[in-house]
Amino acid sequence: MAHDQVRVSRALLSVSDKTGLVEFARALDARGIALVSTGGTHRALQEAGLPVTEVADLTGFPEMMDGRVKTLHPAVHGGLLAIRDNPEHQAALAAHGIGAIDLLVVNLYPFEATIAADKPEADCIENIDVGGPAMIRAAAKNHADVAVVTDVSDYPAILAALEQNDGAVGGDLRRQLAQKAFARTAAYDAAIANWMAVQFKTEAPGRFRAFGGTLAQSLRYGENPHQSAAFYRAPGLVRAGVATARQLQGKELSYNNFNDTDAAYECVAEFDPARAAAVAIIKHANPCGVAEGASLLEAYERALACDPTSAFGGIVALNRTLDAEAARKIVEIFTEVIIAPDATPEAIALVAAKKNLRLLLAGSLPDPRAPGETVRTLSGGLLVQGRDAVVVDDMPLKVVTKRAPTEAESADLRFAYRVAKHVKSNAIVYAKAGATVGIGAGQMSRVDSSRIAAWKAAEGAKHLGVAESLAVGSVVASDAFFPFADGLLAAAEAGATAVIQPGGSMRDAEVIAAADEAGLAMVFTGHRHFRH
Repeated sequence: MAHDQVRVSRALLSVSDKTGLVEFARALDARGIALVSTGGTHRALQEAGLPVTEVADLTGFPEMMDGRVKTLHPAVHGGLLAIRDNPEHQAALAAHGIGAIDLLVVNLYPFEATIAADKPEADCIENIDVGGPAMIRAAAKNHADVAVVTDVSDYPAILAALEQNDGAVGGDLRRQLAQKAFARTAAYDAAIANWMAVQFKTEAPGRFRAFGGTLAQSLRYGENPHQSAAFYRAPGLVRAGVATARQLQGKELSYNNFNDTDAAYECVAEFDPARAAAVAIIKHANPCGVAEGASLLEAYERALACDPTSAFGGIVALNRTLDAEAARKIVEIFTEVIIAPDATPEAIALVAAKKNLRLLLAGSLPDPRAPGETVRTLSGGLLVQGRDAVVVDDMPLKVVTKRAPTEAESADLRFAYRVAKHVKSNAIVYAKAGATVGIGAGQMSRVDSSRIAAWKAAEGAKHLGVAESLAVGSVVASDAFFPFADGLLAAAEAGATAVIQPGGSMRDAEVIAAADEAGLAMVFTGHRHFRH
């Protein structure tokens, strides 16, 4: 058990991030704490005029192998691991001339920053810290007698404790720092392991998996006010989007904002900005309208027309730089978040008039074809899968009906399937002329999703003052096969003329026959897009 107070007589400092280092060390020195240091940290302290002992003088060995070997020595680890009230440990220290180390200050080689900068493999390997984690773990294990600092943001807490406790650090703080230290080394090792899994094409699933991250933002609460929440960035797993975005204005993102904004940006990334402007409007992680257009304004207006009621308070994602024309229209209704690769100064000024509206600029679009993994917690474990990185443009579409789709229908079928990939299962998407006109999401029955999507299309027509449902003359996409013909027939009754679905049902022949009888064209993709 940790003692209540541990007096600090000697501190070992070995840091990669030297922010605040000299000021912190100067405060330690002013309290009469002896300073020991390594390499660049030693030079920085020496140049600042501080009395500091080099680790090499403790170990009797110089740093060697380009600094790879310097602290892995009993003179260091004995000083960190020795239990102060254990007579045998104290006798060992005395017998070998090892001095106790009461405070360890270490932050690690910048491995995460190195892989984020896409440096060559050799540079990444060289930035894997070995001695740092070993010292951190030693000090954290022996937190009953040693305080360990792994984050420059904790310097003030240490100095405050030393001031309040006449040169000592209390047990509560040491315990908190020890927990943080193990979390830091775990996240660091997770970043290395996950980078290696990709770099070395390690077969999955592996016997062990590690996931870790760095706190990016504490959130007021989670999905509901009684749930705590935070957002962590995970090195090696970061894609362009909410993790890379700069928030220019607006309230802090909530848990639900993060989740919905990520869903919106991943959806709009399916649409190549070189081909057309695209806008996705998301509510509760489901698209309520997606469209392409000659301009972002046209794409937004067409996406909004699909379900203007649900779009209220939604997330708007764009695949091109937000311009003033589109921004002016978007801010006409209440919108929680706008996310785009960039924005013009005029657009930024227009959005600024809505002080609570969050504007995020992600810098680029995520690659929908890029490999990666998704992780979900379960009771007692983690469920890990590869990202759904298959895109419809790469799928050979197989015509299975007597009638093949027209060129216009084919374009809309691909469009609808891009959207269906991002709709919660069971998913049904009606689309026409590069815009969604009805979306059915998350139903236990596919036929119910079909009916809901058709109802949405009819409601959209009413909103536009059009007599005929927007689904008339549309195409329909299903994220998985139709197990029975009823879902397909519901789409035909709504006015759809062509269907895209994975195929693979035991009743495919029955469904194809129903499509032929209804005069529908139907294609199979061979790829399912379940999204639970």
